[in-house]
Amino acid sequence: MGAAAVIPSNRGRKILIPHDVEAYKHRNRIERCFSKLKHFRRFATRYDRRTIHFTGFVHLAGATMWLT
Repeated sequence: MGAAAVIPSNRGRKILIPHDVEAYKHRNRIERCFSKLKHFRRFATRYDRRTIHFTGFVHLAGATMWLT
């Protein structure tokens, strides 16, 4: 898993940095998802010490968001 910038360059820039157009179309949806996840206190403060517990809570929060 990794993160890559999908923000297009300004039109006035001399050297344009390429970006993924398809990923940019879904950027708003992804940002809204992270915004909703941050409303869960346990996710925002990351109480869990182990990665497996944190990942499990992310799945649980995602399922809760999907159901509502």
